[in-house]
Amino acid sequence: MASSSYEKYDIRKRNPNPKVAALLVIDMQNYFSSIAQPILQNLLTTIRLCRRASIPVIFTRHSHKSPSDYGMLDEWWRGDLIFDGTPESQLMPELNPDAQDHVVHKNTYSAFRNTGLQEYLQERGVEEVIVTGVMTNLCCETTAREAFVRGFRVFFSTDATGTSDPELHEATLKNLAYGFAYLVDCNRLEGGLFPSQQLT
Repeated sequence: MASSSYEKYDIRKRNPNPKVAALLVIDMQNYFSSIAQPILQNLLTTIRLCRRASIPVIFTRHSHKSPSDYGMLDEWWRGDLIFDGTPESQLMPELNPDAQDHVVHKNTYSAFRNTGLQEYLQERGVEEVIVTGVMTNLCCETTAREAFVRGFRVFFSTDATGTSDPELHEATLKNLAYGFAYLVDCNRLEGGLFPSQQLT
């Protein structure tokens, strides 16, 4: 998604501070591969930019281990869940996480719910999060909103997030830009992190 596609929602402008930022890569798992593939190159570019800026990269992986952790998702999605230990639950191989990357295991839309993510970020002095991944309007949006109410400054990627319907994607961008997050894309992120350089 090009910059022009979200300028109408772009109420506030700010660049992430690499000294206090972390990149959240939400649920880029085999289960979501059809939704994730269209944004994969932009996501990989975002990851490369953040690594160059020494911004830590944190992956989330959504799965369920037993009925006790299904919650409302079982009812809502009529049993179509991601089960731990299955190929669908694994991160997409193209991501190739580094050994130092942290992986958060979650079982609901929010990456903060009973995961220890907030404590992990606070212990490392993180004050800002850059949200990427899938799905824009579910786990990404929920995580972004919750990050905001927990006191983190939120940056939300417009071109490294994806979902099943363009209208849902647009609705999330409009809502988050209004009350929760600064919108960024690969170009703006590169310009903000490396104002005098070009991506190689």
